[in-house]
Amino acid sequence: MTIKRMDNVGIVVEDLDAAIEFFTELGLTLEGRAPIEGDWADGVTGLRDMRVEIAMMRTPDGHSRLEMSRFLAPQVVADHRNAPVNALGYLRVMFTVEDVDDTLARLRKHGAELVGKVVQYENTYRLCYIRGPEGILIGLAQELEQQTAR
Repeated sequence: MTIKRMDNVGIVVEDLDAAIEFFTELGLTLEGRAPIEGDWADGVTGLRDMRVEIAMMRTPDGHSRLEMSRFLAPQVVADHRNAPVNALGYLRVMFTVEDVDDTLARLRKHGAELVGKVVQYENTYRLCYIRGPEGILIGLAQELEQQTAR
């Protein structure tokens, strides 16, 4: 048995509006926003009396989604926003962008901070990590056009 696809990546945030603005500027589209609660939600998450507001955002190619959640109850119990890149567990989401420099300039207006510097990997990619809203670690990759041999 194989999987059909990866449906989404989930991120917990405190300021859902700011996160939506940031990821909209990056190029994702808001598909929907809704409150989630009830027995079925408690059952799937294992959290009793869970109340959360979610926003589902879609990548331009339509193949990937980012689900952001703002928990109203129960209270958030851990904070990984300032974890370094070698921390255990889920860490970052990587996006391929057309132009790293342009993307950085636009996202800095929304509070993005460069982690380290923009680097080039061989003749394939320009890459960097940024901290987005609430310190969320995000990777940006710009594919470099390969020179064809003549």
